[in-house]
This record gives sequence, C-alpha cells and structure tokens, in this order.
Amino acid sequence: MKLLAKRATTTKQTGDAAEALALAHLAGAGLRLVQRNYRTPGRGGGEIDLILREPDGTLVFAEVRQRASIRFGGAAASVGASKRRRIIFAARHYLMRLPQAPACRFDVVAIEGQSVHWLKAAFDAA
Repeated sequence: MKLLAKRATTTKQTGDAAEALALAHLAGAGLRLVQRNYRTPGRGGGEIDLILREPDGTLVFAEVRQRASIRFGGAAASVGASKRRRIIFAARHYLMRLPQAPACRFDVVAIEGQSVHWLKAAFDAA
C-alpha cells in the first residue's frame, strides 16, 4: 500500500493566502486595491503588503500579519518598531512618485486562525 505524502505549505503560500483574506475583507469594506507587495529597490528597503484607497481618497498602507494563535501577543503585536520603520520608509518612497501626496494612514490587518482584525491607523509615520 502506497502512502501519500502531505505537501507542506510554504511560508509564501501562507502569506499569500493571508493577504488574499485581508484584501477580501478590506474590499468588502469599500477599499480599492492600488498595489500589492510594493517593494523599495535595493537591500534593506521596505515592503508594503497592500496599498489601497478609501472611497474618500485616503491612501491606506496595510501590513498583513498572520499567527496561528494569540500566544506571544498575537499577530498585531508582531508589528514591532523595526517593521514599522521599514513600512514607513517604503511608504515615503511610494509617495515620492506621486505628483501630490494624498491623506494617508497605516493600518494593520491581523489574522488569527480565521478571525480578521482590522486596526485602522495602527501607527503613525512620526
């Protein structure tokens, strides 16, 4: 009898699935996707998981974090100071390309199991 080996899910696949879930949640709330996985050039730059636009024109830079449980603070707590700096760096890089900077904010979408928690204005660029 032949046993079928279970295929392990890669970290990228898990992350992509979390981003898709977050995007569906935000789109359901009326936000429109502008860009996914924006990266600054070069090493040591930053990345923004989702860039979206609110119906009022506000540009939203969203970080998506997924954790299996709330142990160790959960998904939202995993967005530390270093990660916030890298997101802000990438957002500034993105905004430099625009003729005029719109109103912006930084959100975190925390996914724990199948629960989605959207933290609006989770941190500031200051």
